[in-house]
Amino acid sequence: MQSRIGPFVILLMTVFCVAPPVASLYSAQPDTAQKAYQQALSFFREDQYDNAAETLKKALALQPQYAEAHHLLGLVYFQGKKEPVEAIESLKKAVRLKPAYPEALYDLGRIYLSQAKYQEGEQALTRAIALAPQSEEARLALAKLYTRAGNATKAIQAYQALLALKPRHPEALYSLSRLYDTQGDAKLARHTLQQLTQADPSHADAWYLLGRIAEKENNLGEAADAYNQAILAKPDLVDAHYNLGFLLRSAGKQEEATKQFLQVIRYRPEYAEAHMNLGMSYTALGLFDEAEQAYEKAVELKPNLPEAHYNLGVFYELHRKDPIRALVQYRKYLELGGNDERVERIVSQGRR
Repeated sequence: MQSRIGPFVILLMTVFCVAPPVASLYSAQPDTAQKAYQQALSFFREDQYDNAAETLKKALALQPQYAEAHHLLGLVYFQGKKEPVEAIESLKKAVRLKPAYPEALYDLGRIYLSQAKYQEGEQALTRAIALAPQSEEARLALAKLYTRAGNATKAIQAYQALLALKPRHPEALYSLSRLYDTQGDAKLARHTLQQLTQADPSHADAWYLLGRIAEKENNLGEAADAYNQAILAKPDLVDAHYNLGFLLRSAGKQEEATKQFLQVIRYRPEYAEAHMNLGMSYTALGLFDEAEQAYEKAVELKPNLPEAHYNLGVFYELHRKDPIRALVQYRKYLELGGNDERVERIVSQGRR
């Protein structure tokens, strides 16, 4: 019995890197408030968030209408002090004082996004884009918001709008291809990923997803090529090694498969399925001692994995000629929900 269990984790959200706002020089603004703002900005850049907050409060005491100070205080609360409620209030004040303030609206939108307040975030980001149509950051944040809110149609539209502005935007291309894939449109997903790998041949995740799509369509040679490209781009991409190893093992290329499973174990020693598949390749190569160790490690790491007990049982039965130990593994396999008819017969006969 073959097993293909393995995580395919796809990040879901990117951390935003935001440049602090720059103060405008109002003729009526006291010089001391501006100096306090500049000092707070230095504190912020040096990650001295408590000092930055106190200094900004002094600036605002001198100049309560200082929109940029409210904006920076919002960033201090959010990025430094991890107080999103206070951050939102400060940014809302900045926008009330200066309605045409796309930077503050963008930051307000991304904070709403982090708090899963999607309606408020959409409003803020849409206003930011209306004021600054060329803002890649705001468009990307809006697309992420729609994705997290589960609105694939609007997310696709938002990514397409960003790509109309910057056709080779790597994150937009990759995220859009994932959306197409989850929507079942393999053709558009593949086309978008090919655009990305042409623009950036070192994009490991794009190659990996191309491999997954090709494999689902049973284009196994194309899948193997894509996984190899992913590994070239990122040698420690465990899932690419694992999937490539599985393809190679299924194709009878056991020596090559063992190399891939050993790489998986090198980077992730606790990966039980990799140990199990390694045992299967070792068995096919006649390396029974190595195979037994690999099977037993898989069972040790994941005692509730039915396939691990099944494969160890088969190994004991056929290659060690040890029906007693095989029976122990087969019983455990059935206890965990396995339903192989041959195993059921063996266990039934063992009870007689």
